[in-house]
Amino acid sequence: MTDGRSWQGNWKARLYERVRERGYDSLTAFAEAHPAVPLNQLAEELGKDDIAGVQVLGGLHAEAEQRNQVTRFVRDVLVRELSESLPHGWPSVMDDESRFQVAKALGCWSADTPDTHKERVRQARAALRATPPPAGWRPLGPDDELLRTLLPDEEA
Repeated sequence: MTDGRSWQGNWKARLYERVRERGYDSLTAFAEAHPAVPLNQLAEELGKDDIAGVQVLGGLHAEAEQRNQVTRFVRDVLVRELSESLPHGWPSVMDDESRFQVAKALGCWSADTPDTHKERVRQARAALRATPPPAGWRPLGPDDELLRTLLPDEEA
């Protein structure tokens, strides 16, 4: 977590400078090299005290728009939220604690979803609740078969 320094100066330039310092030509390439790593951890990797997860999220979204891959970005954000909230995969028993963790992951995912995809994400959330994935399911990237079924690559 940063103490506010992440917003000082030209943070976008700083973000992309850190990405290039690590040998990547884009933030997306950096994120893809770290699959299923939560956004706040990606930010820490790039600058513990001066890069925030929301900055990484915004940069990834902007790059996805440029490549016309916003749906893939939306799936990737879910993978990262699930990894953070459900590190051992989808729960086998839906007790209060596991329901909370699922709700937290899906709620954060919804909050981070661009307006263009809100309805599709709402439908995907409903599908996950109606027919939960198998116990232990833990997608390792945005191209997970179940995720591609829930959110196919057709751009909204």
